[in-house]
Amino acid sequence: MCTILFAWQQSPEQPLLVTANRDEFHQRPTAHAAWRNGVFSGIDLLAGGTWLGLHENGRFAAVTNFREFPLQHQAKSRGALPSDFLQGTQTPAEYCASIAAVQEEYGPFNLMVCDGESLWYMSNRGVAPCALEPGIYGMSNGLLNDPWPKVVRGREALANHLQASDNALLELLRDTHQPADEELPDTGVGVEFERRVAPLFIRSKEYGTRCSSIVRLNNKGEWTMVEQNWDPEGNPAGPMHTSYS
Repeated sequence: MCTILFAWQQSPEQPLLVTANRDEFHQRPTAHAAWRNGVFSGIDLLAGGTWLGLHENGRFAAVTNFREFPLQHQAKSRGALPSDFLQGTQTPAEYCASIAAVQEEYGPFNLMVCDGESLWYMSNRGVAPCALEPGIYGMSNGLLNDPWPKVVRGREALANHLQASDNALLELLRDTHQPADEELPDTGVGVEFERRVAPLFIRSKEYGTRCSSIVRLNNKGEWTMVEQNWDPEGNPAGPMHTSYS
């Protein structure tokens, strides 16, 4: 479970601002963000691939799963979707078209890819590839801008933090607000689990927010990314990992 909040073409100085939380079991083996073969990203050491990253040549990609029950197990890992785009040369439109042709080979996903010129989104749960118009968006484990409480609350917060520092954006991502039960989505997993994963920032011993990321593209075509990892108590787990491209 993850949440990605992003502002596309909302500022001449900063065409893209992405803030994201990765939620996962704390025991799942993961490598923190670092440069590997021209890509700055974390790595899922169990299934391979990544959930979010950028390439030194100016490419960005991120993926979330789509929550549904019963769980679907496909042969190909969703983590390959961002990794393959980052290492490739296709435009966002070309890449999404190629994935759309084989989308059922992957588990349920939302995908966003950007080359600095265009930002594309697709989901294999009913949304064909499309170029996104300027706006402020939220993507969790439903479709883009589905009105889940943390998506609605997060988009509103991001709209007021477009020029904020990295530290201020990390605080935005640490929102532990617990919505009322009547506000929760019904994704077939039961109200107890819906409550558990409802906050933007999730704290628990077994499962929670593992890291927060901030990605920026400025009007000079320069990308930056920072990643802060968190322990099960919600405290920083090691230093912030920073990259400039």
